[in-house]
Amino acid sequence: MKALLLHPAAKPLVFLACLLPFASLFYGAVADTLGANPAEALIRSLGDWTLRLLCLTLAVTPLRTWTGWHALARFRRMLGLYAFFYGLLHLLAYAWFDMGFYLDDIARDIAKRPFILVGFAALVLMSPLAATSFNRAIKAFGAARWQRLHRLVYAVACLGLLHFFWMRSGKNDFAEVAVYAAVLGVLLGWRLMRRLRDRQQGLQRA
Repeated sequence: MKALLLHPAAKPLVFLACLLPFASLFYGAVADTLGANPAEALIRSLGDWTLRLLCLTLAVTPLRTWTGWHALARFRRMLGLYAFFYGLLHLLAYAWFDMGFYLDDIARDIAKRPFILVGFAALVLMSPLAATSFNRAIKAFGAARWQRLHRLVYAVACLGLLHFFWMRSGKNDFAEVAVYAAVLGVLLGWRLMRRLRDRQQGLQRA
């Protein structure tokens, strides 16, 4: 597995795999195969892929620890950037298809509807993470400060889940919400337990 993860073709294949949902949605929009309400299908599908890629990004570190496949870290940055890419497209699709790019109406809608406000806040928090996801930014910030900044991804994931929950609450459909909540609960809970364990071990050594 280590050889596969380190193979020169691994990153291009992951890049293409992450791009496939966009290509499929683009084709569906052009070919008019997205159903009776293609605008809604695009907006929701882009939001779904944002949350999925956030989960995949957060899964990299636990999977490295559980499996010993440390080369998985090579893909974390790409997955995070793709999460931002789909989140940005999700916002643009909403601004275009639902609001016609009328900025005043968009601002009022964000302020009026909590689930849109929460989703917008998540994307705002993702922006500095995407902008500082490069090696030069790590050197400029310093590793410790860069890591503290990128812990915002935990807040982003929670806000994204809340956005999804409120969006589905209108139809009283929580099955998918429960799946994402369980996945994020495991991924964030593992991090919390590890931090508490490391702190306890540090106190014992002191």
